[in-house]
Amino acid sequence: MTIFSKIIAGQIPSYKIAEDEQFFAFLDIAPLVPGHVLVVPKIEVDKIFDVPDDYLGRLLVFAKPIAHAIEKAFDCNRCGISVVGLEVPHAHVHLIPINSANDLNFTKHKQAVTADDLKAAQQKILQYLS
Repeated sequence: MTIFSKIIAGQIPSYKIAEDEQFFAFLDIAPLVPGHVLVVPKIEVDKIFDVPDDYLGRLLVFAKPIAHAIEKAFDCNRCGISVVGLEVPHAHVHLIPINSANDLNFTKHKQAVTADDLKAAQQKILQYLS
């Protein structure tokens, strides 16, 4: 069971943003910037391009209102999307409020955040998620 599967199952606490029968979205606890959200399929597949075809399109449709909420909640030009997939062997996409391409640079130092910071970011996104 991956750490993401444990989060989805409620065995590890998370700052949930959205969930349906196929996907789960939650805040990254080591974000590049505040508002950094992970969207994962509930099926355990390592690589994004090994995810079944019918899931791939639905993943983006599921992520779309979250991205719009991120853009409203944070001072950014847009919500960027990235697929890296090296740290956790469970396919996922990153939704990140960005103002430049450098905001998607995963080699830069991640932010140290508190539980209060995460709760505040969660509430900011949720207020715009319909």
